[in-house]
Amino acid sequence: MSEAAAMHTGHAESYESPLTPESWGKLGMWVFLAGDAMSFGTLLAGYGAIRYGSTEWPKPYDVLGIWLTALMTLLLIVSSVWMVKGLAAIQRNDLAGFRKFIGWTILGGVAFLLGQAYEWWHLIHQGLGLTGWTLQLASGEIVTGAPQFGTTFFIITGFHGLHVTGGVLYLLCIWLRGISGAYSATNYSSVEIAGLYWHFVDLVWIMVFTFVYLI
Repeated sequence: MSEAAAMHTGHAESYESPLTPESWGKLGMWVFLAGDAMSFGTLLAGYGAIRYGSTEWPKPYDVLGIWLTALMTLLLIVSSVWMVKGLAAIQRNDLAGFRKFIGWTILGGVAFLLGQAYEWWHLIHQGLGLTGWTLQLASGEIVTGAPQFGTTFFIITGFHGLHVTGGVLYLLCIWLRGISGAYSATNYSSVEIAGLYWHFVDLVWIMVFTFVYLI
């Protein structure tokens, strides 16, 4: 074998992918979130088109109310802060801080889901359905309107609720692995990747709250 060929073979054998297993995990999550963002974007764009074309669309806050949902939104925002603190804790080998803040993040997600379940139960008993609605407002007025209002509301908020449920289960697995010693200051990539997902879910909810409840 010539010297040039030997050098080429040596270079080939020493070549390593610039992507580590940790960066592959982050890349995979980013790809997943990009696809998921398009799904939510399509739902919100469809909602906007249907709403624009309807002459019977109510003011959402007259039908849905916003105070409970505003509290739920604040809870998700705070849970993102707890997620950041949980990641920071494990990065400095603070297992107690990791358990506390990731645990609070999980409880925040569960509380959000309970709030959403109560909201759905309340609205369904008031008369909001998938194919039409007849509601009695706080003033006592009976109002009816576009059946698409209930359809779009339940589909969009339900789709997001499924993501929160998935996030809670995901973080629960991370929390259980963390308290068993799976993560440390030199091995926290899985926690960081889970945080990307949770922050995405929170950001999407802010968009849903703005478009569906406020505008």
